[in-house]
Amino acid sequence: MSGLTAVTRKSPDLTALKLAAFELGPDPSLVLDSAGALIAANEAAEGLFGQGLALLARGGLRGAFPEGSPLLALLARCSAESGVVRERGIAVDLFGRPPFIADGSATPLGGGAVLLTFVVKVVPPAAERAAEGLQSVVGLGRILAHEIKNPLAGIRGAAQLMKSGLSAADIPLAQLIVDETERIRRLVDRMEAFADDMSPTRAPVNLHRVLDRVRVLTANGVADGLTIREAYDPSLPPAFAEEDQLIQVFLNLMKNAAEAAHSRGDGCGEITIATAFRHGARARNDAGIPVQAAPLEVRVIDNGPGVPAALRDHLFEPFVTTKDHGAGLGLALVAKLVAGHGGVVDFDSGPGRTVFRVLLPAAHAFEGVS
Repeated sequence: MSGLTAVTRKSPDLTALKLAAFELGPDPSLVLDSAGALIAANEAAEGLFGQGLALLARGGLRGAFPEGSPLLALLARCSAESGVVRERGIAVDLFGRPPFIADGSATPLGGGAVLLTFVVKVVPPAAERAAEGLQSVVGLGRILAHEIKNPLAGIRGAAQLMKSGLSAADIPLAQLIVDETERIRRLVDRMEAFADDMSPTRAPVNLHRVLDRVRVLTANGVADGLTIREAYDPSLPPAFAEEDQLIQVFLNLMKNAAEAAHSRGDGCGEITIATAFRHGARARNDAGIPVQAAPLEVRVIDNGPGVPAALRDHLFEPFVTTKDHGAGLGLALVAKLVAGHGGVVDFDSGPGRTVFRVLLPAAHAFEGVS
């Protein structure tokens, strides 16, 4: 998401130059208002904590500090001295993430607002643990790959035979089976690539073509009986991506949205797929530093009951799920694939409306790059 995201609370009056310095700064930075609520987080902070501002800003930040936190003392000194306060080697324990060591500084911005900046000394291992969880699953997948490919080949062959005896109206559905078995086979072939963190083979991809494919797949499956709406930006340029991986990303998001919409139980479930071009949106590298534009936005919106509050801070971690029989890997894989494309995924959720947003780089930004 954009490094400095506006919220409904009143923000400090920063000049455009200071605003740009905040957004592009290499060190994680947070802005708190006079009540201790988080009102801004730069790209480096979102990368460090693994969450966008919409997630980080839930509740008052001061209330999130553990008892005796050195950050509370740092903020208190900043308020008492009305000047910049620095502290070396403090333990930072925020947003349910593993503690890490950083040099911290608190800078008053006026009106009671404070800029809190970290120079990280020891990076938290949360991302490493998440990757280990996915790799353990991929290791199991390697063992099962041969067993998966055999029935896939049979399904594909049967679908091809069926096509010769079907009506013209039914042939596209049989071809869909053929295409999907081929896509699953390719995904199985690349499971080792996921485990080894190899970069995807990217090329210009029409996002609307991908989303239309996903829409057909879900409308004839998990989203059957739901209203699916589209709100596409017709001028959207191609993404720089691997098409199969994008299909996997949006299938997972659509599947979750469909299950949430069905859970209403009143027959009024809806899903909206929306696209837009967001000027200024940027992606991050592994250190959380903005490195390239990611202006292509895809939103998957459902009118289900919303994500339980207890899971929101950990929703993209492996084995976290709201389902009784779910594995909790779908959103973890979504996060991994989107990050592998240099993109960003986040969400916002409340009763009756949940929005998952994916930001991706545009192909034109890579023209001439081999």
